[in-house]
Amino acid sequence: MTRVPAVLLRHRVTVEPYAGEGAYGAQYRHAIPNVRALVDETPRMVRTADGRQVTATATVIAGPTLDCPPGSLITLPDGRTTTALTVAHHTAPGLPIPACMEVSCE
Repeated sequence: MTRVPAVLLRHRVTVEPYAGEGAYGAQYRHAIPNVRALVDETPRMVRTADGRQVTATATVIAGPTLDCPPGSLITLPDGRTTTALTVAHHTAPGLPIPACMEVSCE
């Protein structure tokens, strides 16, 4: 399986992976800085895991091994911090299509 070529991932984002709820609210693991990504800030409608239909204000394409479960905090290249709504792993074993992860952000 091939990966998305690094030359196509022109942006840098910071990801704080969601670790669950704690006594004081949402908990996050250590931030992962300088993650290579391609950011598209075109709004679009997405359906979350709990069935809500919401507007995603940004889509982040990154390598297939990115640790970014729904609920993670993502700092975009312009400094705006957003929350991961949905995460899709794209693979096509045996085909010459690169594997990647698509994260739709709030």
